[in-house]
Amino acid sequence: MSKSITIKVKLNSTARTGFYYVTKKNSRTMANKIVKRKYDPIVRKHVEFVEGKIK
Repeated sequence: MSKSITIKVKLNSTARTGFYYVTKKNSRTMANKIVKRKYDPIVRKHVEFVEGKIK
């Protein structure tokens, strides 16, 4: 069996609230870290989320 192309990544909030999203990423086409602007319900604002590892 070959390795899966898609991997799960954790998007951590830059507002330091501890809130995160989990998403999939194609490791072949997206070599860079993901940075997305999404909603953080703890601060009730849209903030940037940066890719991190799932432990």
